[in-house]
Amino acid sequence: MYFVKKINMKHLTIALCASSILFFSCNNNGDKTDDAKTDSSTTTEQPVAKDSTPAAAPDTAAMNKAWMAFATPGDMHKWMEKTNGTWEGDVSSWMAPDAPPTTSKAVNIQSTVLGGRYVTGKFTGSMMGQPFNGMSLMGYDNAKKVFVSTWVDDMGTGIVHMSGTYDEATKTLNLKGHQTDFMTGKDSDIREEMVMVDDNTYKMTMYGAGFDGKEMKFMEGTFKKKK
Repeated sequence: MYFVKKINMKHLTIALCASSILFFSCNNNGDKTDDAKTDSSTTTEQPVAKDSTPAAAPDTAAMNKAWMAFATPGDMHKWMEKTNGTWEGDVSSWMAPDAPPTTSKAVNIQSTVLGGRYVTGKFTGSMMGQPFNGMSLMGYDNAKKVFVSTWVDDMGTGIVHMSGTYDEATKTLNLKGHQTDFMTGKDSDIREEMVMVDDNTYKMTMYGAGFDGKEMKFMEGTFKKKK
């Protein structure tokens, strides 16, 4: 439900730099007289030869076991299936923290694909008085132990990428990621909270960078499963 991603205007770029210093030492030897000559020598460190021996491949049994664990749907995939169905929602959107929200109706149809490994979503609604359509794909990466999600819509040409974890205590899926800032062409932070109120209700809240660069809530919606 990243359909209000166009209002994020700021981005954060983090650059990591590393530096190293190479130095040498000099040894001085002197005579007893003032005009004695001084000898100095410089030692050059020889490069250490790298081990060119290729890493040993894992045995077939271990590789097959890891592959099956990665490919087999598990408990988190079963949790995702709870979001299948047709959901009707009331959505509020904010252009600025102190601005009144605009409200609209929305429908999200979710279904499982590829043997229970992923859930797709088809969203229809309105945005700023215009028809709005979007598509989502969500999965759970067994190897990384995180949910992964993408979103596309007809109000842009970028793809939103997010990942995160599910908190069983609060029934909340927490996702973080990036979307394209259409003013700069660079990444802009985005965050989502999806709370499963019960099997027939969920609440979706989206956060992103406002015009001042600070995080703000720009979308909130409560969705009910259609009987």
